Amino acid sequence: MTMLSGEAHSRASFILAERGDKVKISTIGSRAWLVEAPGDFDLPAQRRIWSLAALLGARDDVESVIPGVTNLLVLFRQTPVDYDATLAGLKDAWAQAQGVAPNGKLIEIPVMYGGEHATDLDAVCRHTGLPAREVIRRHSQGRYTVFALGSAPGFGYLHGLDPTIATPRKKVPSLHMLKGTVTIGGAQAGVSALTGPNGWNAIGFAELTVFDPWAEHPALMAPGDNVRFLPERIEL
Repeated sequence: MTMLSGEAHSRASFILAERGDKVKISTIGSRAWLVEAPGDFDLPAQRRIWSLAALLGARDDVESVIPGVTNLLVLFRQTPVDYDATLAGLKDAWAQAQGVAPNGKLIEIPVMYGGEHATDLDAVCRHTGLPAREVIRRHSQGRYTVFALGSAPGFGYLHGLDPTIATPRKKVPSLHMLKGTVTIGGAQAGVSALTGPNGWNAIGFAELTVFDPWAEHPALMAPGDNVRFLPERIEL
């Protein structure tokens, strides 16, 4: 399932004030509505999105809810007849949503930093002005939270990257990045779920399967899980 950014596709959007903050609600097609949390890309905003997902997911008129990174896609079973009432209902639900902290599991990922798969480590160093060992140290000392899954099956968007090593995604993506590649994309960290084109910055490699369609639980990560990267080897 592809994570929605809320940057496009909406036919109409509204900024609604509630409790002193603002939430953006957009329609996408006839049955889907996108709720975007206000403020920064942070854990409190994501916890409130998780709370909103639980509230709306329990409603009979809602077919499914899909949490993204500080946003929530709400798919109604039928096209709402009363537009204003639907808008007001989503507004009220946002006002009721309180931050929740899922009891996620801890995932420890041994990483080979540097080496042949860290094709963008030099670019990260140039952007941050830090030497490679310091980039690796700061990356491995982070404590990450899985905000959402998307982009590719099982791919987790990880919050908790040290802001001093945040590096914009590449303008020209790598065409054949291996699954298991440890990456930085803007303010987020990740591990490639599939082999193929990828615009994130590769700084290491992990021998693990992020998604196995034949497993009882296909995705290694789930929203609310915690991730630690363990330096197993460094090649510079």
